[in-house]
Amino acid sequence: MKRPRTVLFTALTALAPISWGTTYAVTTEFLPPDRPLFTGLMRALPAGLLLLALGRVLPRGVWWAKAAVLGALNIGAFFPLLFLSAYRLPGGMAAVVGSVGPLFVVGLSALLLGQRPTARTVLTGLAAAFGVSLVVLKAAGALDTLGVLAALASTASMSAGTVLTKKWGRPDGVGPLALTGWQLTAGGLLIAPVALLVEGAPPALDGRAIGGYLYLALANTAVSYWLWFRGIGRLTATQVTFLGPLSPLTAAVVGWAALGQALTPVQLTGMALAFGATVAGQLGSRTPRVVAHRSPQGRAGSAAVPCAAPSSAPPRKPG
Repeated sequence: MKRPRTVLFTALTALAPISWGTTYAVTTEFLPPDRPLFTGLMRALPAGLLLLALGRVLPRGVWWAKAAVLGALNIGAFFPLLFLSAYRLPGGMAAVVGSVGPLFVVGLSALLLGQRPTARTVLTGLAAAFGVSLVVLKAAGALDTLGVLAALASTASMSAGTVLTKKWGRPDGVGPLALTGWQLTAGGLLIAPVALLVEGAPPALDGRAIGGYLYLALANTAVSYWLWFRGIGRLTATQVTFLGPLSPLTAAVVGWAALGQALTPVQLTGMALAFGATVAGQLGSRTPRVVAHRSPQGRAGSAAVPCAAPSSAPPRKPG
């Protein structure tokens, strides 16, 4: 039976993918169109600078390089690749590809952390991906090769970043707030020149756009990524990994409640299957102790996870 602290940490961590599930609605209803890189920049850099100011801790020694690597994998490469896939693939195909994140993490955890995958974990991951596909996948023509490759690369990038976050832990005396700030700032600085070269000068912003970007930077990124990386340090790989499907499920519910999008019986079945896999992922693992052995470089821990990808970027509007 789960301890109350574990249930609390799981519930708080789940708020991150739930928040990411609102990104599509906010982007399509409030933000300038066709500016994915600028949107990624406005999500990452202001949030990172805010958390840096709150944490008041800078990396030291080897952690300058580690923070840059984690920021590139979790933010700087992940955001542009995810947006690229979302704009080149039909419907929710980017979300479907992203939903295989748990399987990526299982493989990377075996390679980098020496954790052997179980049949239950693999089957639960396949069930979650299939459920998400029923929710978001619609009939479409030929798939764009570059879009599929970008979606796979974005999922692999986030997976590798979160596994390395678990493998490297944190330096002594540094909390998840500061570590999140390092990664968001590094990722935002990586996106900035690419956004300027590809999309040009920032667009003119009205009140609705400013409000949308404030929401994305604060609640959707600063708070959500802090909760996510905090959860990686507190929960097992399986527990955190299978919270990811909550993102496309939230996007579907928001689309139905706020945007008037219908939910078919097939989609409802997929939602039940994906949510069931999420719950099974929480029940099928043991929670490690919060305090683990320390390495000379920082705190070590158990496996990692990342499935926040699918709804961190907006797919094409239906129709």
